[in-house]
Amino acid sequence: MKLVTFSLPEGRPTLGVVVDGGIIKISKHIADAPADMIGLIEAWATFKERLQRLAVNTRADVALDAVTLLAPIPRPPKMLGIGLNYADHLAESGMEKPADQLWFAKMSTSAAGPFASIDLPRVSEQLDYEAELAFVIGERCRHVSRDRAHEVIFGYCAANDVSVRDWRVRTSQFTLGKSFDTHAPFGPWIVTPDEIADPHALGIRCFVNGEKRQDSNTRELIFNCFEQVEHLSKVMTLEPGDVIFSGTPGGVGVACKPPRWLCAGDRVRVEIDGIGAIENIVRAEAGRAL
Repeated sequence: MKLVTFSLPEGRPTLGVVVDGGIIKISKHIADAPADMIGLIEAWATFKERLQRLAVNTRADVALDAVTLLAPIPRPPKMLGIGLNYADHLAESGMEKPADQLWFAKMSTSAAGPFASIDLPRVSEQLDYEAELAFVIGERCRHVSRDRAHEVIFGYCAANDVSVRDWRVRTSQFTLGKSFDTHAPFGPWIVTPDEIADPHALGIRCFVNGEKRQDSNTRELIFNCFEQVEHLSKVMTLEPGDVIFSGTPGGVGVACKPPRWLCAGDRVRVEIDGIGAIENIVRAEAGRAL
């Protein structure tokens, strides 16, 4: 099942199920369904079968091209990303394989829709792309073994862990360089695990203005998604709606000689087999400084 958060012109965010190029509006057919994605994830055991029947037996209420797809979870409780988690990215970074998982936080205000614009910050020109498989936590959990980690993953998305490189290396902490507004577009929907035979066998690609920059497969993850859940849940309680960015393969702009930074007007597309694609245009940061 593919679950979306979308809006119609002049409408509020709404939940839907994607079918045959269109969207079934959940609230139209299931009156007592939660109104937001985190609520739906929390109540999944109650609504899963009803939604499955809806997806099979109901025609779309609205065409995909008639709506705006929003971030599936507009304000995730937590967003976490892992660094240096593909062998080819390690090589281009000149780094050794980490003995332990290297984690950083992305602030929830950086979440953005799958086709929203990406800000080129006023304070930096070193804007970079990172195609990633993201996954969404489905239940409150702690101390999850890797063998059971699949049980707490609600679904998968395509994501771009947009990075501001000079801010990332200013200190030993990555958080500021990873947390600029709009720098975590993901979607275009959440694909539930029953549609993903193996999350660790998915082709992943990134294009900038149609030029392929990254081309790999999630089988190349150093620490796979289940190992990531195991590791994180030793430290913190994972909650429904938390979004985990699982790492980027080689081909990022900073590794080019000279570096190839994103510029205003650039179009960045991330594709993952079995999930879909997100595509974002870089725009100069708007708004008035105070």
